[in-house]
Amino acid sequence: MSFQAYIDNIKSKTGKSPDDFRKLAAEKGFLRNGELVVKATQVTNWLKDEFKLGHGHAMAIYATFKGKTK
Repeated sequence: MSFQAYIDNIKSKTGKSPDDFRKLAAEKGFLRNGELVVKATQVTNWLKDEFKLGHGHAMAIYATFKGKTK
């Protein structure tokens, strides 16, 4: 599955884009000034618990926080 397919599936399942998740992560204190200040596990656990994402999909969102776009 391509990276974009992961992002598209996440948007279909949750109704949220990577930018939406970025804003939510900043509100949770996971991002400060646009930079991650927590480990991947904290982000993926949050996405799995709150949004019922699988590990691969949660990692795709984490990757967007690290700057990956493709």
